[in-house]
Amino acid sequence: MEWPLQPMLAKAAKAVPAQPADGPVEWSYEPKWDGFRAIVFRDGDEVVLGSRGGKNLARYFPELVAAVRRELPARIVVDGEIVVPREIEGRTRLDWDALSERIHPADSRVQMLAEKTPSMFVGFDLLALGSTDLTGEPFGTRREKLLEVMGGMAAGMAGGMAAAGTSCHVTSTTDDAATAQDWFERFEGAGLDGVVAKKLSSPYLPNKREMIKVKHARTADCALIGYRVHKSGNGIGSLLLGLYDGDQLRMIGGASAFTDKRRVEILEELQPLRTGEEPKSAEANRWTTNKDRSWVPLRIERVIEVAYDQMEGERLRHAARFLRWRPDRDPTSCTYEQLEVPVNYDVADVLAGGS
Repeated sequence: MEWPLQPMLAKAAKAVPAQPADGPVEWSYEPKWDGFRAIVFRDGDEVVLGSRGGKNLARYFPELVAAVRRELPARIVVDGEIVVPREIEGRTRLDWDALSERIHPADSRVQMLAEKTPSMFVGFDLLALGSTDLTGEPFGTRREKLLEVMGGMAAGMAGGMAAAGTSCHVTSTTDDAATAQDWFERFEGAGLDGVVAKKLSSPYLPNKREMIKVKHARTADCALIGYRVHKSGNGIGSLLLGLYDGDQLRMIGGASAFTDKRRVEILEELQPLRTGEEPKSAEANRWTTNKDRSWVPLRIERVIEVAYDQMEGERLRHAARFLRWRPDRDPTSCTYEQLEVPVNYDVADVLAGGS
């Protein structure tokens, strides 16, 4: 088995698939980790953290490379997720921002962040062990072997990850649909974003959408703050959204993904709302250094209903999707209180062997 290898993918569904009413159990369910997908290849001292896009992420996570050498067998290929757990208000949850910051061109910063915000690897599928290719085996068989190889890494998780003293872990699974639904509702507080269902009989099929993913999807009414022009120069690129925190209006992110026709229509529709101020500049980051991040402010008069998946602190984790205008709503009624607040849950409880 050689790198690069494309991971097996999932297709979206609205609900956790049920087990067959009659016959053997068909599905295995597991929490959906929200990190960097990575297939770990180890052959002796050689370690590759292969991203979904075919890049080796090893230089950005030197502490994880060392952990793989220390904790995994000498020859192994494991599919999983790279995440950064951090203690927040007494509980350990995933920190997406801290994870994103790990991708940095300066080696000095990479080394500093490796100590400040160390990562961990959560394995959920075993593809090869020693000289044996396991991708043709049923997932149920691969899962059993994964626990044999890495199960000790997850033991003792009820006492906390620090107590375990490891960086390579195994995700929890269940064959009970009710338990999977319970995970879907509760584990978001640990920074996870849904549930994945896998057929126990399925081989590993690279780049095929053979799994099922059920993600959190919510709607919110947001005040329209402004807009960015599309990179082509024609129409709207994104609509900037805000929510009130008391009397203060905070920008929470944007809504994008319009058709070319709709981009132009919305741009024309919003021109009467322009404040006359010059376009404002947004802070550049490593992803957008060469991009125009300026935006046009608007009078706070309109409300948008958007679909979103998850919040990261006070902001949207990912771009929202425009649903409709809400002429019946006043912008000042768009507050954080309308959002569903996920319960607090510790990452350790989502790992195999956790409480």
